[in-house]
Amino acid sequence: MYDFVIIGGGILGMSTAMQLIARYPQARIALLEKEAGVAQHQTGHNSGVIHAGVYYTPGSMKARFCLAGNRATKAFCDRHAIRYDSCGKLLVATSELEMERMRALWERTAANGLERSWLSAGELQEREPNITGSGAILVPSSGIVDYREVTAAMARQFCEAGGEIRYQAEVTQLEERDASVRITTREGETLEGAALVTCSGLMADRLVRMLGRDPGFIICPFRGEYFRLAPQHNRIVNHLIYPIPDPSMPFLGVHLTRMIDGSVTVGPNAVLAFKREGYRKWDLSVADMLEMLGSSGIRRVLRQHLRPGMQEIKNSLCKGGYLQQVRKYCPRLTRQDLTPYPSGVRAQAVSPDGKLIDDFLFVTTRRTLHVCNAPSPAATSAIPIGQHIVGKIDALVAALPGAGRGWTRAAHPESDVGEAIK
Repeated sequence: MYDFVIIGGGILGMSTAMQLIARYPQARIALLEKEAGVAQHQTGHNSGVIHAGVYYTPGSMKARFCLAGNRATKAFCDRHAIRYDSCGKLLVATSELEMERMRALWERTAANGLERSWLSAGELQEREPNITGSGAILVPSSGIVDYREVTAAMARQFCEAGGEIRYQAEVTQLEERDASVRITTREGETLEGAALVTCSGLMADRLVRMLGRDPGFIICPFRGEYFRLAPQHNRIVNHLIYPIPDPSMPFLGVHLTRMIDGSVTVGPNAVLAFKREGYRKWDLSVADMLEMLGSSGIRRVLRQHLRPGMQEIKNSLCKGGYLQQVRKYCPRLTRQDLTPYPSGVRAQAVSPDGKLIDDFLFVTTRRTLHVCNAPSPAATSAIPIGQHIVGKIDALVAALPGAGRGWTRAAHPESDVGEAIK
């Protein structure tokens, strides 16, 4: 019998596990991961950006978590000797319409408490000789890191504190009982925990349904396809280069990202994936497709975004269309410069009325807590999100019979978390 069981070995699950065992050092805690190692899905397939919090609605969980997470991620990396680079981000406008949108972003960055600078076309050219634009916003706190390395360090800290990680332990059944939660894996193993936390990304809604509950949303997978620039372009940019996003669209557009290994990637786009974990264009699950098409919410989303969605599919199939997006601000690139790079899949929660759920979403029952929507900047924000989850677990434990089970509850590990998130 475990005191806590956590499902999901991505960065959110590991951050939660690391902080939960620091909070309850006497508790018996297990983390279940269906793959053979950590960070095998969204965490290991993202752009590696340490976001600053440019785009998010002031006061939202996204904005608050990102600001705290930027600082906490860098502090965690410093303590664990993980390499990162605070290279800064440039938001580049290439038209008068984008200049107008950039002014709105300027106000939003101020509301979110970010340091930033307004650059003229000449100042942009001086900083980035290979980038063309009418102007830009520089956000110096943005950076890059390998989140797989961060997640692995969290896993080590969890295990050193007495936690247990079980790999290749895919959960197939959940049952919430009066005195515990019963968890069954694909291998037929059964575990019990006094409380359960799920950080399951692309499978978030399915785990809630395993408890016999309607989650109130469905996960729609969007594949983000990347290219990597040929090695001779590894120094083509000095910062992260982002276009000014169209506020009517849910994604940020194709950008140039310096990677911590020295390479530069181009992407991502956003195309509907035909499989929950469909990282390749030809990956298809009939069951996943039928589930998506059977959802009125997803059908509404597809209708609302039909034209841009078709354009994304076209650009996915035609490298020239993809290239055209990045040549708006980096005209020297050619088709030959775009070389293959692995894709990622974003787990987007969709409501029954066809809304893309934009902020973090949590669902709780008497003994369980589920992280149901963790959009970007979830990796950047993993440490404060983990702290937020531990706070919710504190409340859950207090409401259970025999509250606390005799555990010693330690203070939050502020050195890892930074500013507390309420």
